[in-house]
Amino acid sequence: MSSPTLLNRLTFRQLQVFQAVYRQRSYSRAAEQLGLTQPAVSAQIRQLELALGQPLFKYAGKTLHALPAADTLALSTREIFGQLFRLQMNLSEINGKICGELNIAAVSSAQYVVPYLLARFRARYPDVRIRLKVCNRSQALERLAEQQDDVVIMAMVPEDEGLVVMPILENELIAVVWPEHPLLSMKTPTLGDFARHYLLMREPGSGVRNAFEQLAADQEVGLPHRIELGTNEAIKQGIMAHLGVAVLPRLAVQLELEQGLLSELPLPNFPIRRSWCTVYRRDHFPTPVADLFLRFIREHLADFRRHFQAPSSPLPSHGVSCLPLLSL
Repeated sequence: MSSPTLLNRLTFRQLQVFQAVYRQRSYSRAAEQLGLTQPAVSAQIRQLELALGQPLFKYAGKTLHALPAADTLALSTREIFGQLFRLQMNLSEINGKICGELNIAAVSSAQYVVPYLLARFRARYPDVRIRLKVCNRSQALERLAEQQDDVVIMAMVPEDEGLVVMPILENELIAVVWPEHPLLSMKTPTLGDFARHYLLMREPGSGVRNAFEQLAADQEVGLPHRIELGTNEAIKQGIMAHLGVAVLPRLAVQLELEQGLLSELPLPNFPIRRSWCTVYRRDHFPTPVADLFLRFIREHLADFRRHFQAPSSPLPSHGVSCLPLLSL
């Protein structure tokens, strides 16, 4: 098929639908993402396959696999949309406004810092639309592999040369108990002493749980008494209710520690230190808005670190109302 014919038969909508199906490896999930019906997505892919003269996907059982033509088209589609985003950014700069969309996934422990990053970014670029997905580490890795987001923010990043990683903030994991817990009266409590109590833990796949279990395994300490709770907030409430003890990110309990509602238990080899990082796949070129966000974070890292290392206090005003501007 000649290039002019292909140019005349392809549409940006087809490429947008293809990109969603390719990333999601699912017609139904792509339809949900795009706000379309599944038959509409299937029809767009069929039209695209007719235009290309080659099949793009095939099912093996219930799993949708991308064919070689889809891999080739995915590379070109990223470049095409990248150029469109750059055009949009350049036009926005001419008009004095930066606009676009920023899709971020963050592990649950990072939810205590990411809103601060986004607030400062939005103050500088109020016309950027922001979507934040909060998930556990296992889900974040899946989203990273499937390139569902512009940027993933997580700790315990796997060693992979295919990833571009930028450490941003330190994540300290500490042992937490309720005030006047018997362990606080011990002179030198150990991890073994801690593990004899009921341990409140997140679900398998949680980064905090993985880090704690790895330390316990290294010290050959068993964790026989576990109560699984689905969120860090539920675990905090569980400790205050004397349901059990836990290991949590310091920033998740900073206010409760300062108010005397919870207590940090000093243990050997604690705190467990990790770094939250921005991560994206090297073969997934950042959109101009994502690149702008990464540069903004890099330029303001010192300010963010100072804020989170200091005692809790309100952020100074950044001069931007939380109400959207109304067009007249």
